Amino acid sequence: MTVGRIGLVVHGGRAEAVDAARTVRAWCAEHAVQYADIDVWQDGGRRHARDEVDSAGDPDLIVTLGGDGTFLRGARLAAENDALVLGVDVGRVGFLTEVPVTLVRQALDAVRQNRFSVDHRMLLTLRASRRLEVPPEMEALTRYGRGPLLPPPQVRAHCEVCDDWGIPLNVMALNDVVLEKLARDRQVSVGVYLAGRLLASYSADALLVATPTGSTAYSFAAGGPVVSPRAEALVFTPVAPHMAFNRSVVAAPDEPVALKVLERSGQAAVSIDGQLRGVLYPGDWIGVYPAPRRLRAIRLGPMDFYGRLRERMKLTDAPAAVVDGTPAPLWPVTTPRPDDLAHLALPIGPPADGRRHT
Repeated sequence: MTVGRIGLVVHGGRAEAVDAARTVRAWCAEHAVQYADIDVWQDGGRRHARDEVDSAGDPDLIVTLGGDGTFLRGARLAAENDALVLGVDVGRVGFLTEVPVTLVRQALDAVRQNRFSVDHRMLLTLRASRRLEVPPEMEALTRYGRGPLLPPPQVRAHCEVCDDWGIPLNVMALNDVVLEKLARDRQVSVGVYLAGRLLASYSADALLVATPTGSTAYSFAAGGPVVSPRAEALVFTPVAPHMAFNRSVVAAPDEPVALKVLERSGQAAVSIDGQLRGVLYPGDWIGVYPAPRRLRAIRLGPMDFYGRLRERMKLTDAPAAVVDGTPAPLWPVTTPRPDDLAHLALPIGPPADGRRHT
């Protein structure tokens, strides 16, 4: 593709990320590609994604240098601008990032030469009974050890607003939307609606709605299922619910999840991709559903999500399964697939270069 302008989102606290940023800038200079460093902590405050991409000159490619948290920051900008995003891994887990930091120059060459494919990842958006805002006293508390909060979400233009359907907020989550308790000694009480029908009223530490991409994040830590990022679904997971039914529910993409704070509940915080965005009170609600736009993430090779799952989660084989026999082979087939399986996503053997598919 013709790369007109690159937006750089860098984890400044990691030396490898800072060094990799120098490599990207040098590559841009060699190929006459414009670039802009996007300071998401601009002047000690945070701006709306639209303002950030505008000030960066409307980049058509966002390159993130850091871990999954840095990628989420870049994804917020890329989704706002419908730009491509390339994640360079300088983190510890790296479920979202695509490229090892040592291969950043080769990755940029591949993008310039159109040797890549595009992953279209589901994003979440929401409507709410009120505008989301963080009380000033709470924002002061959250500044300890962290950067400033994102600004309150704006209202999406050209969308109908009414009492039943609420206010359409201009937010996009790649991982999850979470409703969680604020007081340690008091759970939130929440009525959970799936596709417009009450599922149950929960008393819990938190309730979250995740994308398939986000199924390996907070939802996974809370006992939720692992879902292929290629799937289209909403994953509802309660966190430490005070009830017998503590299972996740996987809903179809056209089945929205609504969370209503009940009368006897304490205050509830709304977090979007780990960022506190507002506080709800008894009687308030949010409705979570897929955004009409998808994140366009660059992929340089075949996806091996389950190989990455095994590697990142350090999965080991059950001793009883292998103690007296031959362990299952990592790559069970090495020959081309038959014609009737040609439409399936099945990796064939290890990559020719000896590196694992990502």
